[in-house]
Amino acid sequence: MALTLDQLNAAPIAEAVALLDGLYEHSPWIAEAALARRPFRSLAQLKHAMVQVLQQAGVEAQLALIRAHPELAGKAMVSKQLTAESTNEQSKAGLTNCTPEEFARIQRLNADYNARFGFPFILAVRGPRGLGLTKAEIIDTFARRLSNHPDFERAEALRNIHRIAEIRLNDKFGYEPQLGNDVWDWQEKLAQHTDAGYAELGQLTVTYLTDAHRACAQRISHWMRDCGFDEVEIDAVGNVVGRYHGTTPNAKYLLTGSHYDTVRNGGKYDGRLGIFVPMACVRELHRQARRLPFGIEVVAFAEEEGQRYKATFLGSGALIGDFQPEWLDQQDADGITMRAAMQHAGLCVDDIPKVKRDAARYLGFVEVHIEQGPVLNELDIPLGVVTSINGSVRYVCEMIGQASHAGTTPMDRRRDAALGAAELALYMEERAARDGDSVATVGMLQVPNGSINVVPGRCQFSMDMRAPTDPQRDAMVADVLAKLEEIAQRRGLQYRTELAMKAAAAPSAPAWQQRWEAAVQALGVPLYRMPSGAGHDAMKLHEVMPQAMLFVRGQNSGISHNPLESTTADDMQLAVDAFSHVLNQLAQEGA
Repeated sequence: MALTLDQLNAAPIAEAVALLDGLYEHSPWIAEAALARRPFRSLAQLKHAMVQVLQQAGVEAQLALIRAHPELAGKAMVSKQLTAESTNEQSKAGLTNCTPEEFARIQRLNADYNARFGFPFILAVRGPRGLGLTKAEIIDTFARRLSNHPDFERAEALRNIHRIAEIRLNDKFGYEPQLGNDVWDWQEKLAQHTDAGYAELGQLTVTYLTDAHRACAQRISHWMRDCGFDEVEIDAVGNVVGRYHGTTPNAKYLLTGSHYDTVRNGGKYDGRLGIFVPMACVRELHRQARRLPFGIEVVAFAEEEGQRYKATFLGSGALIGDFQPEWLDQQDADGITMRAAMQHAGLCVDDIPKVKRDAARYLGFVEVHIEQGPVLNELDIPLGVVTSINGSVRYVCEMIGQASHAGTTPMDRRRDAALGAAELALYMEERAARDGDSVATVGMLQVPNGSINVVPGRCQFSMDMRAPTDPQRDAMVADVLAKLEEIAQRRGLQYRTELAMKAAAAPSAPAWQQRWEAAVQALGVPLYRMPSGAGHDAMKLHEVMPQAMLFVRGQNSGISHNPLESTTADDMQLAVDAFSHVLNQLAQEGA
């Protein structure tokens, strides 16, 4: 008989602790301390209560918990001394059936890991979907994490322990994140399509209007029809558009979605999560034969990453009428113009102006997106409410000094261009940190024709500066440019700067941000507000209608634009539940 929250909330403390036995290896004190926070209105709230208990317990208690865990395929497994839970998990991952070579490799990794960190390697071997990682995935993760900093690795071990506890708790309650599983599965299946040249390498790359890109569009359109959308089309720029009608013919629409193209050798969830979460919600409405006072329009944007042509946000830009005709004459690396690529894909270039939406017909735009950063992962919080998409500026710069002999030029006679750029980079780091949520990066730094025995006479570098509001960004930019002038004057240097890009911040519309906040709180998970440092399709829609975003925690330190990009089916389920809650709020408001 599966456990219920009502049963857990009503049980005497000793009985409640016994009901949660085995969640944390040989550590019932975590559940006992969390139970002091009863009643719980959701499993997510109970999970986070246990996270908080361990966060507040201190380093020694955390290390004791980590050391209470057995090694993977270690002595405890061989001697059959694992707990029932660990036996089940290691056997599901195939660790009880290793080849001699695999077993020897894991033993070497165990020894190296323990020597480096002083505690056993912890991995939630049942994985983000709960079905189990392969032995190859486990060994690759083991080897990769050996290079982590000890403090980071301790925190990573704890995150995996919480994931293990989450899966075990689901088992106790007979709970399965079914909609989260479906969203996870859609993304796995879509990732089967990848551009030629990358498929052979096992890498995911989907660029605008390639064969893989068009296959993705077809698959998304078929899934939309299966979900019960009333209209499904691929528009003149390749966006896949699904509409689920409201209760009346003249009802406004809620606009949502994200992009399905990827960066080269990217991840499976960037953009695509924001397509499939609302699709799952529409499918549930269709299954219930339920209509809302408004329609839902889900757009899988054809292009956001700017990988094939220099036309970033092409898909969402077309919806607001920001499609530049001169883009059609751009050529890709193979000399194929955008116009030719569109015609080859069967798109009607003449119909591009028709893609533009009448903003008056829409309530607003919401977007769900994987965070693409480490914040939620480090806090062990599944969802984050976006307060603003950062405004940004980019400069391409050059510092100019005097090349001279490294051995004969005294230190006080040098005009070192590289040191001038380096000093500026350190200032940018310090200046951005003053604001807390501003960021500044020198991503490119190069000494043209540099030599080991020559004082650099030139240094080319880039500057990327971002902040949640334009005034905050502009103040930082002004300070950095003033510092650049001061450094140049003091060091006897000259410089050139070229503004390469400037994008306005997109603050979330307060009413829409509040709807996301209400949804998150209703799920019993912590409310966490945060800016987005990356650009999103929501930035374009922000120009014509109110918008707000929801972030979903990423795994593997929140890494994105990388094959290690990941999130769990449980967190995806929470995103679907939050989106459904926003839909219900709008329905109650009579939108």
